[in-house]
Amino acid sequence: MRVFCASIATETNTFSPLRTDLADFKESFYAPPGEHPETPTLCSGVFPALRKRARAGEIILIEGTATWAEPGGLVNTSTWTRLREEILGQLHAALPLDAIILGLHGAMIADNCVDCEGDLIAAARQIAGRATKIGVTFDPHSHLSDKRVRNADIITVFKEFPHTDFAETGEACVDLTLRAARGEIEPVLSVFDVRMIEILPTSRAPMRAFIDKMVRLEQSGTALSLSVIHGFMAGDSPDLGAKVLVTTNNAKQAGDLLAEKLGLELFSFRGTTRPEFLSPSAALAKAAAHPQGPVVIADVWDNPGGGVAGDSTILLRRALDLGLTEIAFGTIWDPMAVRLCHAAGEGACLDLRFGGKTASDAGDPVDGNVRVLKTQRNAVQSFGQSVVPLGDSAVIDINGIVVVLNSNRAQTFSPDLFTNLGIDISAQKTLVVKSTNHFHSAFEIIASDILYCAVDGSYPSDPRNNAYTRLERPIWPIVENPHETEAA
Repeated sequence: MRVFCASIATETNTFSPLRTDLADFKESFYAPPGEHPETPTLCSGVFPALRKRARAGEIILIEGTATWAEPGGLVNTSTWTRLREEILGQLHAALPLDAIILGLHGAMIADNCVDCEGDLIAAARQIAGRATKIGVTFDPHSHLSDKRVRNADIITVFKEFPHTDFAETGEACVDLTLRAARGEIEPVLSVFDVRMIEILPTSRAPMRAFIDKMVRLEQSGTALSLSVIHGFMAGDSPDLGAKVLVTTNNAKQAGDLLAEKLGLELFSFRGTTRPEFLSPSAALAKAAAHPQGPVVIADVWDNPGGGVAGDSTILLRRALDLGLTEIAFGTIWDPMAVRLCHAAGEGACLDLRFGGKTASDAGDPVDGNVRVLKTQRNAVQSFGQSVVPLGDSAVIDINGIVVVLNSNRAQTFSPDLFTNLGIDISAQKTLVVKSTNHFHSAFEIIASDILYCAVDGSYPSDPRNNAYTRLERPIWPIVENPHETEAA
């Protein structure tokens, strides 16, 4: 069989002061045909999975471009048009095809396109025809439109948040799509609109048991695949919100019933899934009072993975005001400050202004005399099997607090963000990370406690107050009883 694969992905925060262009994709990850690394990125797990099938002689694989931009603001028109046409041109040149498999995110919004992934899948369907099977993978923090469901044969979604199963999700998509292309299964998609937008970490109750139940249902053969779209509250999309997706082998009625049953169960969790969010002062005080370290504090709303800059200084300023030490911050995005530290060199002391540059509600820049502890070109951290670039980076000490400055925006995924830069995390009382939950799996191994800190900033964290312009369906918590409202 002839199979084409490609990947284009980013997560668009339509409320972010940032903008996304081609340079952001090339800075984060851009692999022309044939140049994808052996290890997967978050949204390109289908590449290594398909390569294994090709090496086994099962398929002829034609690779297209794979690219990813760190979550940010709206994608400009020229960038989306360029990447869309690049991949569709490669697809057209690869015809005829038995299958198309796309590694997508699902929350990309461009100036000229509200549903980028739906547009791409529909265009692929038009080019290849109805006989070609199309499989796609999505991040759960995405917007599941009817256009995507109509034009894809297989949709698999990361089950875990943090997304520790992105490689397995790619494998599942490949397996089901190839089985469908061989005529072994007749996949049918069933979707239930949960009408809810909430943070749904699977590392804790009640989501942990819910995901485990989905896995058991798949293993028992009840469905070919089960997925939950969490939704992405920072994206102004008409499809905002959680949805349950069930794929059956030509059993539409059973799939519809199961999707509704699981969807209503998920809806019953509303308001109970978020961890406890502490204020900056409370989080720092609790960490300082802990008998042993390191305590991890997650600055959840200044998370570059949510499309904001990651240069907020609010939590750092509070720690400085309290005179705390033995704290490491990872990271504050400031390419200019990194450049100045590299120019000064390791061991140098200099007056430095850093952070607080992109949004008025993310704190003022910090000014102080700092010592440069470490400079590193092309620093990286890991996220499972994936390597995440931090760009040129620097480690500074300001009043006994260690701060990692980076030039490529990235949320914190792993303790090796610190250790790769020479920071002894065992010597730190507190580690402050900028991430909502992706840090959890790697850090829980070394943390004596994990605290979540809600610092007001540029991330639109309360759906009731977000200025959505495209949302027309009632969803919770904007509407208390959205299912009753719709029925009425």
